[in-house]
Amino acid sequence: MEWRKSRFSQEGDCVEWRFPPNVVELRNSRDPEGSKLIFTHSEWRAFLAGVNAGDAMLPEE
Repeated sequence: MEWRKSRFSQEGDCVEWRFPPNVVELRNSRDPEGSKLIFTHSEWRAFLAGVNAGDAMLPEE
């Protein structure tokens, strides 16, 4: 199973993900052998819904 990253990622500033059975894995592309975050599909769907609703916007500087 292949790691993916956003087409909007800047060079070197990428979060990558993949979908092994029943979970979603995230990793830092600059440290592919480092630790990974693992979420259930339900958790991932809730996160994406929040992103789409604007809940994950960075604060204005």
